[in-house]
Amino acid sequence: MRKSIYFTSLLLTASLGSIFTGCFSGSDAPEIEKGTALFDNFTYQGKDRFYEQNPLPDAQSFYTPILPGWYSDPSICTNGEGDYFLVTSTFTYFPGVPIFHSRDLVNWKQVGHVLSRPSQLVNMLGQHVSGGIFAPAISYNPHNKTYYMITTNVGAGNFYVKTQDPFGEWSDPIRVPEVGGIDPSIFFDDDGKAYVVNNDEAPDFKAEYDGHRTIRVQEFDWKNDKMVGPRKILVNKGVHPEEKPIWIEGPHMYKINGKYYLMDAEGGTSVNHSEVIFRSDSPWGPFKAWDKNPILTQRHLDPNRPNPITCAGHADIIQASEGDWWGVFLACRPLDNRFENLGRETFLMPVKWSEDGFPYFTQGDEVIPMIQRREGVTRNQDVTFGNFSVEEEFTDTILGMQWMTLRGPATDLYSLTRTPGYLTLKCAPISTRERQVPAFVSRRIQHHEFMAETRMYFNPENETERAGLLLFKDERHQLFMSVGQTEAGRTISLTKVSGEEEHVIVSNSLPEETTCFDLQVVSEGHTFEFFYSTDKGETWKNLATGIDASHLSTAIAGGFTGTTVALYATSK
Repeated sequence: MRKSIYFTSLLLTASLGSIFTGCFSGSDAPEIEKGTALFDNFTYQGKDRFYEQNPLPDAQSFYTPILPGWYSDPSICTNGEGDYFLVTSTFTYFPGVPIFHSRDLVNWKQVGHVLSRPSQLVNMLGQHVSGGIFAPAISYNPHNKTYYMITTNVGAGNFYVKTQDPFGEWSDPIRVPEVGGIDPSIFFDDDGKAYVVNNDEAPDFKAEYDGHRTIRVQEFDWKNDKMVGPRKILVNKGVHPEEKPIWIEGPHMYKINGKYYLMDAEGGTSVNHSEVIFRSDSPWGPFKAWDKNPILTQRHLDPNRPNPITCAGHADIIQASEGDWWGVFLACRPLDNRFENLGRETFLMPVKWSEDGFPYFTQGDEVIPMIQRREGVTRNQDVTFGNFSVEEEFTDTILGMQWMTLRGPATDLYSLTRTPGYLTLKCAPISTRERQVPAFVSRRIQHHEFMAETRMYFNPENETERAGLLLFKDERHQLFMSVGQTEAGRTISLTKVSGEEEHVIVSNSLPEETTCFDLQVVSEGHTFEFFYSTDKGETWKNLATGIDASHLSTAIAGGFTGTTVALYATSK
């Protein structure tokens, strides 16, 4: 039941009309406070043709990416008792680092955020949207039954947090200033010792070329929460140093059948991305590269192949309770191998083993399939992948886990209790072009083809106040469908932010008394269309069509995030 219908029923039965004011000719509109916008609902619907044209053949099959849309740098762990946990990067979005839980590796549910408090996310103000939290790595220490998540905050260095209840709160950050660089991860050995491996500077800080990095190791005293002993370089440059490989990073260490494996990403996070593997008899090395590296890449395949998956790498592997091996990694799905707005997504694949004892995902010309299967596992109806719809009525007192703000909680700029049943946003004197905390509540775009829609109540009183639906890539790449006031009267406009400039693509006049607006964006993949209604969806008007979607893509904008769709208000 739609909330507006529910409120109308209340009006008829309880005579609550005194709490509402008129919305054009209706009587079920909320009271709109000065300088605020009220959002009644939000609907997101995925409509990707791939899923429509390729239905899953049986209940044991599933689509990958298992987390479509911008869920990059995945890391996974298990407690050995059938629980699996997965985390991904969030950069400068708040809360930080979503955590997902599964009992079978196929059906995942978000259970919270690892970094849910401002005290865990410091120095976010002033950072570019692709700054902040890089590559979280989650590990389980069986010796004290504690989960650890270690990561990089670009503005504050490397740190970790821990908990014995991954469904609850995590500790405040514990800094590890001895660990430089980025992408740290913790390995807990079966003898009770632990180690941190990470991407770091070239030897003696003397890089021979751009992208020259090393993988280093240091012992971690988990009993006293500190690093101890010397730091040692395990890998310099990469698998083939003579070829000057770039960006050896994202390391994870494992002990399997008495051998130590060091797995790393290599080649940068664009189309040359790959995953490589080394092996040793000791966590201190020496580590020898497998002669059939890389163990995962798609960089050599025909770029014109159908449904290309590119940029694959930054992986983490795990042995399931049943004994089989699986891995998660990031990759992209560019439309026609040109661009995508989804960012780097989380894929899941079975891990195979070579005759000489090395794990791998792909070899030769093997492609990453978008349909996988795990025997003995039944897919639930409530899944994180494929086409799905989400409806939000804002009837709770806290935002759902899918919603994010920028650089901080923004609780002084939005409310779910000020007008119950609505998301209230203040028209703050802050713009999403600034590296601050705007009145901005967003969720990830998770499909090439989608529809996003909201109903907004708004009565702008001056020419600085605007509110509406925002497609946001970063501070310099945005599309904003908003209602505002000009000298000529009330308008609905589509504004494009491009670099340091912003300009109005189109602007339509609205009846001056209108305060209720349905706003809708439809993505056809390559282009966006924008629609609006002033009669509660009875009739829709086209505001703009054929808007180039590549403006919000990583191919144009760069950066490490995908596009989000936001409810946004400003007086800047």
